[in-house]
Amino acid sequence: MRSKKEIFRWSVITAALITLLVILWNTYSFFQTYKTEERTKMKIWAEALNTLDIATSIEADVSLPFLIIMENKTIPIIQTDEHDKIISLNNIDEQIVNTPEKKQALLRKLKFQNPPIILKVGKQTQYVYYGNSSLLTKLKYYPVTLVLIFLFFTVLLFYFYRSNKIATQNKLWTGMAKETAHQIGTPLSSLLGWVEIMRLDNISPEITEEIEKDVKKLQIIADRFSKIGSIPKLTNVDIVSETRKSFDYFSLRNSKQIIFTLDCPDYEINIPLNKELHSWTIENLIKNAIDAMKGKGKLAILIQDTEKTVNIYVTDTGSGIPKKMFNKIFEPGYTTKKRGWGLGLSLTKRIVEEFQNGKIKVTQSEIGKGTTFCITYHKKKADL
Repeated sequence: MRSKKEIFRWSVITAALITLLVILWNTYSFFQTYKTEERTKMKIWAEALNTLDIATSIEADVSLPFLIIMENKTIPIIQTDEHDKIISLNNIDEQIVNTPEKKQALLRKLKFQNPPIILKVGKQTQYVYYGNSSLLTKLKYYPVTLVLIFLFFTVLLFYFYRSNKIATQNKLWTGMAKETAHQIGTPLSSLLGWVEIMRLDNISPEITEEIEKDVKKLQIIADRFSKIGSIPKLTNVDIVSETRKSFDYFSLRNSKQIIFTLDCPDYEINIPLNKELHSWTIENLIKNAIDAMKGKGKLAILIQDTEKTVNIYVTDTGSGIPKKMFNKIFEPGYTTKKRGWGLGLSLTKRIVEEFQNGKIKVTQSEIGKGTTFCITYHKKKADL
């Protein structure tokens, strides 16, 4: 069952469309009426021209037909004989009058616009070709302008509605994320206590250290969710070491059927980043690659240091992405998996481009062979 808001929205859209159609129909009717009136005027004009010729030959009063002919100052006219030889031109630009090619082109145009008025002058047959007046021309394009204006406001309203809907969704997700972080906090504190008890019971240090790493990872995740919706602080950090941390964590905790490789400079590259958000970005791309490979394949991360930028390439040997979907995969809700909400890549793009002033894109992908993502950051120091 449709909600009241949806019914109201569709009612407004329907009313707007009906109004537009009524205006367009009335405009069309007015256009046809005015066109018919113009043809009537041209018939009177042609008759006045014929009367003027007859009256001149018998020295009769020519003031009325002369006045009728002189009153026409807006409609372009070309008068020809039965062999299409131009006899006279009225209300035509001098540049056209003085150029034979342009005169013939205008004649063809007038023939297309309106059927000619046949004029009998003695035993000769002449034709009066005329075009649309400036007012009729404006009326001709008025419906097009009206439709464009309607489409403009429709797009504007759609954009406003969509932005408002996205803003509401963002508030909802932000609230859920903060509440999730709050709920995770209590069991995390307990887990840290249990780790200390395990140490006191002389449990193998290797086991307690790995458990402690996982607990700290959960703390980092909870911290990330608690900061959603707020503007993160960027500091100058070594992107090489921060990327390596995320890489090492996942390479030790995933299937041995996945071959992990990291190729990076052996020196520090300090750029303005948020540590937590950067590790989240790398983790999302690694998880996405693992899902695409279905737990088996090769995953490579390359950090490329250039003069002005730092590029991080994440390459997998997964299922690949069609080229037409390169941009769509970053949209919220898009996913090819049976499970999942399709937020990983969308969130990654938001972190990289909105929070950390970088760029992320798919640089290469081939169906059945794999995909390469590239993150680009500009080298500039953070404001301290």
